[in-house]
Amino acid sequence: MLNTTGSPVVEARDVTVAIGGRPVLRGNDLVVREGEFVALMGANGSGKSTLVRALTGLRPLTQGTVLLFGTPLHDFRARHRLGYVPQRGTATGGVPASVREVVASGRLTRRGLLRPTSRADRAAVADALDVVGLADRAGDGVSTLSGGQQQRVLIARALAGEPELFFLDEPTAGVDLPNQQALADALHTLSGRGATVVLVAHELGPLAPLVDRAVVMRDGRIAYDGTPLSHEDVHGHHHPVDAHHDHVPHVGSPFDRLSHDHREGHR
Repeated sequence: MLNTTGSPVVEARDVTVAIGGRPVLRGNDLVVREGEFVALMGANGSGKSTLVRALTGLRPLTQGTVLLFGTPLHDFRARHRLGYVPQRGTATGGVPASVREVVASGRLTRRGLLRPTSRADRAAVADALDVVGLADRAGDGVSTLSGGQQQRVLIARALAGEPELFFLDEPTAGVDLPNQQALADALHTLSGRGATVVLVAHELGPLAPLVDRAVVMRDGRIAYDGTPLSHEDVHGHHHPVDAHHDHVPHVGSPFDRLSHDHREGHR
């Protein structure tokens, strides 16, 4: 069910981004309300990851405005209220570290670099590890974990900062099904605590039951914003919707161009 009553935590108006002079996002409006679980979907190259980076200040806007918790992005200083999990990479960036150490680094937004670790810090780290199901691996080197487990470490790192708003960029990409389910369980716990979640995904898999709302991008623009859609509807593999029917627009997939070229070649 769509949330129309919670306070807006993200308000984006006319968000436009160009990279190297090439438009990547074009005039996007988006409102995310407190407690929502929003899936930001679309084909590869549709602009969904760029939109998340723009909303978090990691990618400068060419034009438009973003408010986080009612504050303009350029004035927003309460970074501890945000949790960001980037696209899959190694959890250590090549630096030897234990699972606990990586997760503990997520507390820096709360305590700063120089303040000693407190009991609250240690409790938050322990809780984050428990939520992602890695408490028994806390002392292990992150490099000994599988890719899916390392992705859970990155989620725990964000969770340790006790943010109110989470952005996750394709957390299940390249992750096996057991780890996808573990991620889904962790996000279910997070959502149950009242956190707001914006999830970038090509497909949802085990995360699908958690989603309140789907936002689908096509060619740098939001093409659909409403109730969750099936994978086929998102990627346009079935009957394209008539242009006059604007409630569920056709969202392009990489196969559209291939099929078009194939038809042209037979004319």
